[in-house]
Amino acid sequence: MTDRSSLARGVVAEGVGTGLLVAIVVGSGIFAQRLSPEDEGLQLLENSIATAFGLMALILAFGKVSGAHFNPVVTLADRVLGGVDTRRALAYIGAQVAGGCAGTVVANLMFELPAIEWSTHTRSSAGLWLGEVVATFGLLTVILGVVRSGQTAAAPFAVGAYIGAAYWFTSSTSFANPAVTVARSLTDSFAGIRPGSVPLFVVGQCVGAVAAVALARFLHPSLPDQAERVVVPRDQS
Repeated sequence: MTDRSSLARGVVAEGVGTGLLVAIVVGSGIFAQRLSPEDEGLQLLENSIATAFGLMALILAFGKVSGAHFNPVVTLADRVLGGVDTRRALAYIGAQVAGGCAGTVVANLMFELPAIEWSTHTRSSAGLWLGEVVATFGLLTVILGVVRSGQTAAAPFAVGAYIGAAYWFTSSTSFANPAVTVARSLTDSFAGIRPGSVPLFVVGQCVGAVAAVALARFLHPSLPDQAERVVVPRDQS
C-alpha cells in the first residue's frame, strides 16, 4: 500500500473518529440535560459514562488504521517520540479539528438545535486551567505508559477508564483535547465552552502534554523514541 493511500486512510479515520467522539460528548450532554434537568451531578454521570464507553469503542474501531489519536496533543506527542512524521501529524490535526466541529453540528441537529450555537458557558479560572493541565497530563501518562510498556491491547480500556474518572476528579471535567475543546464551543448546551475560554484551556492542555512526554522518557529510558504508535499501533501495510 502506498504512503499516500495510508495517509488518506489515517486522515479519514482521525476525522471520522474525532467527529463521532464529539457527537458522543455533545449529544449525551444534551440528552442528559433533558433527562435530568434539575440534577447536574446526574447529568455529569450520564455524560461521563457515554463518553468513556464510546471512546473505548472508537479506539478499538480505528486504532489499527491511524492509532486512534482523536486529539492534537496525542498526535504531537507521537510526533515528538518519532511515531509519525510532520506531514502526517499536521494532516491528522487538521482532520481532528474539522471532524470535531462536524461532530458538534451533527449532535446539535440530532436534537433539533441550531447547527451552530456559540456557547455562553464561561469556564475561566485558575482552578479550571490547572484542571486541564492535570487532566491532559494524566491522559498522556496513561497512553504513553501503556504503549511504551508493551501493553497496547489494553490501551482502549485504559484510556476510556481514565477519561471516565477524570470527568469526576478534575475541576474542568477533563476536556484534555484541543480539537474537542474548539468543537464544544459550537454548542450552547451542558457540554459547551464559551469561545473566549478556549485559548487558556488549550494552553493548559499543551503544558500537561509536555510534562507527560518528559515523564514517559524518564520512566522508560531504554525505549527508543520510534515505532511505538499512540494510542494503538497502526497497520503498517
